[in-house]
Amino acid sequence: MGYGDYLEQLTYLLFLKMADEYSKPPYLRPSTIPAQYNWESLRGLRGAELELHYSILLRELGKEKGLLGQIFVKSQNKIQDPAKLYKLIELIDREQWVLMGADVKGDIYEGILERNAEDTKSGAGQYFTPRAIIKAIVACVDPKPNKSIADPACGTGGFFLAAYDYVLEHYKKELDKEAKELLKKNTFFGNEIVASTRRLCLMNMFLHNIGELDGEPHRHIQAHHSEPHLHLYDACERLLHGER
Repeated sequence: MGYGDYLEQLTYLLFLKMADEYSKPPYLRPSTIPAQYNWESLRGLRGAELELHYSILLRELGKEKGLLGQIFVKSQNKIQDPAKLYKLIELIDREQWVLMGADVKGDIYEGILERNAEDTKSGAGQYFTPRAIIKAIVACVDPKPNKSIADPACGTGGFFLAAYDYVLEHYKKELDKEAKELLKKNTFFGNEIVASTRRLCLMNMFLHNIGELDGEPHRHIQAHHSEPHLHLYDACERLLHGER
């Protein structure tokens, strides 16, 4: 199993575990995951029974709507050893991921994405831009609150996350409750035609507390080509003319 395959399996299991945590106190959020395919359905299973159930779970959740369906679209079990699958589930189950700070779990996931990009065999490097370069470009574009931010080839979402952090850092005084809600739920628009990369982008943003568990990500992170938002073209125009 390649590093990219490992990352995908980790994404599926992390999402299920966090959804399970959100469905319990103190959050008590309604879960869109069918009970027969939730995190609890994986616990306690072993061997061939676990392997079969996990494969069915992935296939069925890929048929769901919203963020759930987009995370699991075209998903397959790449962990051929049931003992390793059991061990991974056990390790993930030990942690309370929702209680972990967004910066902590987000940085962990981004670190894994970076390592995956360094694996030349996977070809994932084309979807990952080094953080220093991303920060420099975002500083030139200078994104502002209450504006749409678009990336027509968003990859794993690095530019979105950098823009999010930039707005929080440089325009903190301008961010009232309504502006913060807009920034989190209705600011980022992008396209990514590779399903596996789009999945990583959605999970990356979710771990950074951008978007909602039961939201409709296909409105924002598109799987097909569409007209990018004009704000991006305005920003590129300024960059090409040496303006800020």
